[in-house]
Amino acid sequence: MATHDKGSAGSSAFSDDSFYSGGGGAHHFDDGTIRAGSDVTSPYDSTTKSFDTTAYTPLDVSTVDNRDDDDLFADDRKKFGWTAGPDLGLLGLRAVLGGIFLLHGLQKVFGLFGGPGINGFAQSLEKMGYREPTVLAWVTGVTELAGGGLIVLGLFTPLAAAGLLAVMANVIALKYKGGFFGPNGVELELALAGMAFTALFAGPGRAALDYNRSWFRHPLAAGFIALVLGAGGAAVTFFVFR
Repeated sequence: MATHDKGSAGSSAFSDDSFYSGGGGAHHFDDGTIRAGSDVTSPYDSTTKSFDTTAYTPLDVSTVDNRDDDDLFADDRKKFGWTAGPDLGLLGLRAVLGGIFLLHGLQKVFGLFGGPGINGFAQSLEKMGYREPTVLAWVTGVTELAGGGLIVLGLFTPLAAAGLLAVMANVIALKYKGGFFGPNGVELELALAGMAFTALFAGPGRAALDYNRSWFRHPLAAGFIALVLGAGGAAVTFFVFR
């Protein structure tokens, strides 16, 4: 099949008129040959029935599509995937951290496992110089109980971890003068605070009820928001109620 330019030899409105010489224009054939006075040499050799490619740069093999699928626009890059190691580690961290606070909450709220109960804990807070000790006893006990349970389940993990971190911040502020080691030291509180901080920003892992929720997909942003709320609660408890 051939196409023929029917334009005149003179100038016209077409920008490619300068390509043509003479009044008859040029014929373009499928075999790559350009005739009618053109000086362009055809890359097709009718004798060998092949194209001369010496003037062409060979196609880089890296650009050749060797995929078996029919979708030429599919992204074949390996997608990021979670590994079982971090998920298992976070599950263990949550079990220990949440379990400890769950038991402490049961001690403070219900007096189980040899705990003081609300009244006994309120008396302890009053001796530490806190005002409204009964209210603070309930707030602290419920925070530990609910926060520990939520951490174990991996539900609302940023808020739960921030609440536990706020409780530990107050305890450390009260006990830090007793040193790091010993009965009055803060080594245990620092360890629990570090675990809560880890859960706050690392998230609960895939083995959790939070899996694929919005705060699970954006752990850094959710962690910072929860940290600000927890820090505010800890500051109010320590500086306002004491």
